[in-house]
Amino acid sequence: MCGIVGLYLKNPALEPRLGEFVSDMLEEMGDRGPDSAGVAIYRNPAPAGGSKVSLFSTDPAENWHTRNDEISQALDVEFSVQIHASHAILTSAAPVDEVNGWIVSNWPDLRIMSIGTSIEIYKEKGHPKDVAGRFGFKDFAGTHAVAHTRMATESAVTTEHSHPFSTGLDLCLVHNGSLSNHNRLRNFLARQGGQFQTDNDSEVAAGYLTWRLSQGDSVVDALKSAIQDLDGFYTFAIGTSNGFSVLRDPIACKPAVLAENDDWVAMSSEYRAIARLPDAKHSNIWEPAPAQIYSWERSSSGNGASDAL
Repeated sequence: MCGIVGLYLKNPALEPRLGEFVSDMLEEMGDRGPDSAGVAIYRNPAPAGGSKVSLFSTDPAENWHTRNDEISQALDVEFSVQIHASHAILTSAAPVDEVNGWIVSNWPDLRIMSIGTSIEIYKEKGHPKDVAGRFGFKDFAGTHAVAHTRMATESAVTTEHSHPFSTGLDLCLVHNGSLSNHNRLRNFLARQGGQFQTDNDSEVAAGYLTWRLSQGDSVVDALKSAIQDLDGFYTFAIGTSNGFSVLRDPIACKPAVLAENDDWVAMSSEYRAIARLPDAKHSNIWEPAPAQIYSWERSSSGNGASDAL
């Protein structure tokens, strides 16, 4: 069944409360997906030209400070580390490709959850309320986030199979539904150089968007192509470094609600999650139309301007 949550803050004064808002929304969707939960949050960008990577370890005794020292010495760049339960965020001025390549070659026991300049991904098995508490989501500040509660139907209940999925720089996707052509699409994308770490169809959807972006598409153009190329039923929420998008399939059988006011744009599988937000009752509330792309993006001036298509 699964539950989706998305929140894009238009009012910078609310950014210190982003984690609080998303945690409340995620908890409200707990009965739609009690198996696992995850959040992709955008905040604290890396230095210009630098990188930020989210890492997951299955070892409860993982020494992240030792890892941080090792990569700092190897690349001769100072890294900072933030530890949140089984995850750590490593940030530095080192280029993304250099950091990604070194980690893949030297730390095969770790899972890269995301890499880019501002994205952080945290996900784990367990009830969404417990997962949010484990990572301390309520204390996170940021500009926007997408989150997911999972009820596994087609793949294993593991941290790796949980949403969000990130297959490109600062790109993430959460999905409610099922794709019917994901195996064929996975094979096609693999021939284009795509790499997948699970058999989850949602990771294929994320990989498809990454491929379209690599061909020069904007996020909106990539989603237009997705309507034609992805078979099945789905509601997607997509996060990028400066924006947030929502798309339902042409039949739109999976539930979704959008709401917008002067302070924020919110999306969820059910309105009760949005109702937890401040001044929700005075928002413009609607059901997103089938096969219509809704996208909000910060302007280059960073003033929080948004657009919907």
